[in-house]
Amino acid sequence: MAFARREGHAFLTATDQPMFEAPAYSSNKTELYAELLKQLDSLTSDEPDPVANMANAAALIYEALPDLNWAGFYRMIDGVLVLGPFQGRPACIRIPVGRGVCGTAVAEAATQCVRDVHEFPGHIACDSASRSELVVPIVVDGRIIGVLDLDSPLLARFDGDDAKGCEQLMALLGPRIA
Repeated sequence: MAFARREGHAFLTATDQPMFEAPAYSSNKTELYAELLKQLDSLTSDEPDPVANMANAAALIYEALPDLNWAGFYRMIDGVLVLGPFQGRPACIRIPVGRGVCGTAVAEAATQCVRDVHEFPGHIACDSASRSELVVPIVVDGRIIGVLDLDSPLLARFDGDDAKGCEQLMALLGPRIA
């Protein structure tokens, strides 16, 4: 499959070329996130549909970052986080602001990098295999419109480099899903 253009939008056509081929990602996190930023920009720059952009972003992140068991989005709808596009096992559908890691990220308007979710007060266990979590608020025009949520079965999977890299990804994606 390959991209074709019509009225300024990308769509798939049947050709011999794949739509997307993931490169061999660097083990250096700075290089990895720089490459992901380029790919996310390419995947979402011409697409106006927020759901399509979140879906491709979730798939890209899930494929590129090692040791994830869930990658996806929760959208702010009427003051509650509501499940959006994701990769992984079925998840909690609605999360109140202030509850769990995702709700805390919104309440504090700050990225949450949780080493051990079992030690996080009020953690919501959508998947009992998850051990660590990274949640990044998505802010557009000073308003939180949702969060990126990443889970890992490994203890202490995420660090400051992951937080910074994902914050950069969401700064790019935010206006494209608002």
